[in-house]
Amino acid sequence: MGFPAGFQWGVATAAYQIEGAVDEDGRGPSTWDTFAHTPGRVKDGHTGDVACDHYHRWPEDLELMAGLGIDSYRFSVAWPRVQPAGSGAVNAKGLDFYERLVDGLLERGISPAATLYHWDLPQPLEDAGGWMSRDTAYRFAEYAYLVAERLGDRVDKWITLNEPVVVMAYGYAFGVYAPGQALMLDALPTAHHQLLGHGLAVTALRARGARQIGITNHYSPAWPADPANAADRAAAAAFDALMNGLFTDPVLRGAYPDLAGLGGPDPAGFVRDEDLAVISAPIDFLGVNYYQPTRLAAPPRDGELPFEMTEIEGHAVTGMGWPIVPAALGDLLRGLRERYGDLLPPIYITENGCSFPDEVASDGTVDDAARIAFLDAHIKAVRDAVDDGVDVRGYYTWSLMDNFEWAEGYGPRFGLVHVDYETLRRTPKRSYSWYRDLIAASRA
Repeated sequence: MGFPAGFQWGVATAAYQIEGAVDEDGRGPSTWDTFAHTPGRVKDGHTGDVACDHYHRWPEDLELMAGLGIDSYRFSVAWPRVQPAGSGAVNAKGLDFYERLVDGLLERGISPAATLYHWDLPQPLEDAGGWMSRDTAYRFAEYAYLVAERLGDRVDKWITLNEPVVVMAYGYAFGVYAPGQALMLDALPTAHHQLLGHGLAVTALRARGARQIGITNHYSPAWPADPANAADRAAAAAFDALMNGLFTDPVLRGAYPDLAGLGGPDPAGFVRDEDLAVISAPIDFLGVNYYQPTRLAAPPRDGELPFEMTEIEGHAVTGMGWPIVPAALGDLLRGLRERYGDLLPPIYITENGCSFPDEVASDGTVDDAARIAFLDAHIKAVRDAVDDGVDVRGYYTWSLMDNFEWAEGYGPRFGLVHVDYETLRRTPKRSYSWYRDLIAASRA
């Protein structure tokens, strides 16, 4: 495929989406446990109580990874499994599980990449204010220290936060994800407190000898509905600031993007003078999650946001209805290099994938040709960006296996491996073999 030597191939998952065992071995409740058990919040009433039962079946899942020949596995640590109350006492059995997982990866020659927060906030912290509270940032740093104290000598890459923009927007602004608050622009403090938690965690991880530290952001290129229309261009710029700048500028530049025209609370109420120096502590890599671009138009007069998201036409779509635009990933990567220049650290594509309604055929196979085409086109877009000089060091596809897809429950299937949720049987799809062969060919 023409990637540089040392380029890492991997797969990614998240704890609440695959682990199950939500009340075993001392794990406490998370906001997602509460949210999923609230009627009407998750499609068909699904929960992550069992999910893929990875907590018990992790050796089988690690064998699937070994069969792929991947270099690295990106997983997340469940905060409520390690600290059930979000602070205070450590649950040793929780850390024991992740130690077994990490050691199992290393035994198979797979480098561990641990995400510390993939949306499963301990419920007691949410009860005390969640990410609307500055105190949660300090609790997060303590938790990061505790995990690194146990695993810091064996984990190759640490990711502090996964997609903090989704926590802010879907969790606190729109209320469609846990914790289900609908604060709209009043949710902006959750952005700052997550970023402060990131910066404090970087310091805590460094204190425990962490080797490589980064943050993973969700990026979506902002397309004006009519590039010739000034109002649409302004809408796209506002979206770009919120989606792509808000969680990157402070980390890499030590300053927030211009949010003056957005409305919302006065930052002086929650940003302290010293915070940006903490947030901009040097990182070793930037995690990029990409799924689709977004088309923006000027908002209606009574709109609560400074933009309106509109449909992108003329492209095939995934099973989630998301437009398939591989070229936008390449544009995004080149755009990050242009925006941040020498401030941009090496990049890892920490998530990229697609959902389709995959089914097991009568002969026991899963022919997911559409996923193969999607991954092939996006990996080629990454390669083209690398050829253009963007420093991309690795690619993790989402996901190793079908799993609990948040508010959509178990309907969408993103995996290279099919999961029968009744029997929990794992069946590698055709894309699994394709990805295995691609990885092998890249090393030939």
